[in-house]
Amino acid sequence: MVSVVILTKNEESDLPACLDSLAWAQDVHVVDSGSTDRTVDIAKQSGAKVLVNPFQSFAHQRNWAIDHCSFENSWILFLDADERSTLAFEKAVLSSVEKAETPVAGFFCCWKMMLGGRWLKRSDNFPKWQFRLLRRGSARFIDVGHGQKEGAVDGVIQHIMEPYLHYPFSNGWESWMERHRRYAKLEADDRLGNPLPRLRQLLSPHASQRNTAIKRTVANIPLWPQFRFFYSYVAKGGWLEGSEGFEYCRKMMWYEMQIQIEMKRLKMQRMAA
Repeated sequence: MVSVVILTKNEESDLPACLDSLAWAQDVHVVDSGSTDRTVDIAKQSGAKVLVNPFQSFAHQRNWAIDHCSFENSWILFLDADERSTLAFEKAVLSSVEKAETPVAGFFCCWKMMLGGRWLKRSDNFPKWQFRLLRRGSARFIDVGHGQKEGAVDGVIQHIMEPYLHYPFSNGWESWMERHRRYAKLEADDRLGNPLPRLRQLLSPHASQRNTAIKRTVANIPLWPQFRFFYSYVAKGGWLEGSEGFEYCRKMMWYEMQIQIEMKRLKMQRMAA
């Protein structure tokens, strides 16, 4: 009933566990963007179908996969190499698509942010929703900051309440920080390049739209990174999640500071142009 797409580049350390968690899916596609490690070999050995396409953005790569993969099923689930399906998530996905009526174009999914063996439920402000499961021909993706969200949608989007697992720190903090230095530049460009959201966007019932609007609104608030730390660590109870909660909230404060630094740099460049 469900085909799976995994976007990869140099994911030899994370991909095996992701593929193992998808043993229930008989149609798995890996869309690689030029790995120089064993990622492609691992994917092929697992029985996944592999295509290669140069990476431009997450939305572009997901749309390219929709257009070029030979899917056997009418539903497409997107997971990343550092994410894992669980038995409960599998059951929720299969049950949701089986019951989905014609107007349903897809589903928002949420993750459990994992640091080691600890679920950072409070520190990561669970649940966070992303459009990850769609009916073929019913939706496209658009870029937002360093990530993506639903674009044109023919139908309604529902929610799958059971989360999958997300392990973004599996390669260590240095790897995470390196990625987020790149992400900060994309986020800064997005927050500067779009007008301030309207009130209806800030109050949207759709979490992905609401979160995008909030990010663009708070971007220029002084001390926003520090407030982000206080909100997640103190107000939301991240302190209850031990040293992992503290370190994650501290790193997210650092990330927001990197975005503000990049925004200032871009402003200066545009003024000098």
